[in-house]
Amino acid sequence: MSSPPVATVQPPVRTTQPTANVEQLKALLRTTLRISVTDGRVFLGTFAGTDKQLNLLLINTDEYRVGPDAGPDALDGRYVGQVMIPWRLVVRVESRLEGGQQARKYRDSDEESMYT
Repeated sequence: MSSPPVATVQPPVRTTQPTANVEQLKALLRTTLRISVTDGRVFLGTFAGTDKQLNLLLINTDEYRVGPDAGPDALDGRYVGQVMIPWRLVVRVESRLEGGQQARKYRDSDEESMYT
C-alpha cells in the first residue's frame, strides 16, 4: 500500500492586511443570518463562509416560504441543514444587531454594503 500524499509546498505568507470589507465578513462568521432570495424563500441559518463568487454557505439552516404560494406550512418552515445560496439569487441579507434592546432588530444589506 502507498502512503497518503504529503504537501511539500507551504502556503504563501500574507504580506498585506485584510481590507475592511474582509474584516466585516469575518465578523459575520458563526452569526445567524436571514437571507431572502428571488423566489420568495427565506433561509435562517448560521453563516459559515463564502466562495470567490460570494455564494453564501449557511449551516443549521431552516427554510421558510413567503408569498401567495407558501401554503399553510409556511410558518413552520423546514430544516434543510447546510445550504449554498448563489449570490445572484440573494435579495436581502440580514443579521442581528448586538447589544441590549436592539437584539431583536436586523441590519439590512441594503442599509450598508456588506459585500462590496
